[in-house]
Amino acid sequence: MRVLVLGGTVDGREVARALTEAGADVVTSVAGRTASARQGAPGMVTGGFGGADGLARWLAAERVDAVVDATHPFAARMSHNAAAACAQTGTPLLRFDRPGWANHPLAGTWTWADDHATAAQVAAGMAGAEGRVLLTVGRQPLEHYRALRHVLARVAEWPRDADGHGPTVPDGWTILEDRGPYAAAGERGLLAGERIAMLVTKDSGGAATAAKLDAAAELDVPVVVVRRPRGPEGVPVAHSIADAVAWVAGCARR
Repeated sequence: MRVLVLGGTVDGREVARALTEAGADVVTSVAGRTASARQGAPGMVTGGFGGADGLARWLAAERVDAVVDATHPFAARMSHNAAAACAQTGTPLLRFDRPGWANHPLAGTWTWADDHATAAQVAAGMAGAEGRVLLTVGRQPLEHYRALRHVLARVAEWPRDADGHGPTVPDGWTILEDRGPYAAAGERGLLAGERIAMLVTKDSGGAATAAKLDAAAELDVPVVVVRRPRGPEGVPVAHSIADAVAWVAGCARR
């Protein structure tokens, strides 16, 4: 049973390992934007496929029996490309999705935004001209927030050229390179020490980065959460590794 796992996340690596242990012939594909994404998964290949058509050709050439999309919940383009490619080739597709924070006990206290542009507008209004905003939305969406004046942007990895220079950010911005999991005490210290007036994050889900939400509540820091994009219609979803392994086993029995 040859399985392509679309990864680049901790979830993707864990799914790939579990499928390998269950006897599947696993290939893991990652975009390779960060060093950690390129490590530790079976049969690693990096880089894109050239859109849905390129992925469809690859699936046919490699005789892939099933695809598990375990990309980040906000990697919407890759998920839609996977759905289109699998539809073209008749390859079974599963979406592995970690549970989001919509059912978090504090979810009703947050301001939810449908996209980053809306979140930036909300943050500008709520934080005020002088309030400092902590952005934990990842590196790529930061462009939407450039109008904010006082920002601490935490990213897992910041790109640099051969001379050690990274992309230019607006005056009043600071980039903090750090990677979870994060402890509650550390998140409280960050929010208090940096005098954060507003937290903007996205509904990534999981426990590794959830401590900031509790810390914000304890310190009365308002929170804006960007909702997850809609996934492709008609694609089955698994929320546990055991369910993903069982789904692949079911494909093998067909």
